[in-house]
Amino acid sequence: MAQKWTVLAALLFLPIDLVEAHNRVSVEAGHEAVLSCPNISKVSLLLVTWKKNCSSCCLLSYRSDRNETRKLNCSERITWKYSSVSDPALRIYPVNLGDEGNYTCDTANSEGNFHFFFSLTVIVPPTVTLTHDKSRVAVCQASAGKPAANISWIPASNHSSEEEFHHPNGTVTRVSYFNWANSSFPSVTCLVTHPAMNQTLLMDLTRTSHILPYILIGAAAGVAAVTGVTSCLIFRCRARWLRKRAHGPEEHFTIKTSEFTPSRVRREADKPHDFPERIYENYNTRRLYVCLQQHRHN
Repeated sequence: MAQKWTVLAALLFLPIDLVEAHNRVSVEAGHEAVLSCPNISKVSLLLVTWKKNCSSCCLLSYRSDRNETRKLNCSERITWKYSSVSDPALRIYPVNLGDEGNYTCDTANSEGNFHFFFSLTVIVPPTVTLTHDKSRVAVCQASAGKPAANISWIPASNHSSEEEFHHPNGTVTRVSYFNWANSSFPSVTCLVTHPAMNQTLLMDLTRTSHILPYILIGAAAGVAAVTGVTSCLIFRCRARWLRKRAHGPEEHFTIKTSEFTPSRVRREADKPHDFPERIYENYNTRRLYVCLQQHRHN
């Protein structure tokens, strides 16, 4: 009977001890992480110490008999969640990838020392995009996620392939390719699953297939329009230049001679000895200047 109680007690307390000793916490980057250090004894705590398991990492402690708090190599993002006396939980806000790691909470009271271990994992949701290239290949990309996202296609196809790229900060970019060149699917759906999010992106293949011809037609029409306008301007300028050149020799300066009376000129012609003086008898300098100005404006 005593042996049976021993086995039963071992089965009852073994899982509890494991949970207390090893706690796993996953938090999305930018959110709040809370690591709780339970007091399994009813006796008040004398000393509580939080530390990250690495050299020169953060150490946060509280000693109740002196009401003294100690903080070493800790940023302002790391502090007590509630009260170092009543509930000495550790708070990290906002969490970033540098906070990931193992933490230990050591407590002490009149009954002894207790140790609790925590493993903090920081999750980073990826940035998801769905595009296509000229080879009629759909590209679904989940960038800089931690852990790497899972990508699947609807409808499923044997023509899909995948690759991934690991970054120095621990994030992963995963890219999946779906070739629909020889398929008759009207659309394709990219499914991205991740511990921090699930996202579905849809691409209309019928519309995408006609985008390139429309672009080519539009570009050809634009080139034709520009060429036509340019040719028209060139021909118009050429015609204007030819007209000016054709009319050039005929555009002489003319002098109106209507005021020279023929009968009077004939009478004056009988006097050859003073003809050079008489021929300019009706010459008017102002009238000639006005005539020249009108010709230039025309």
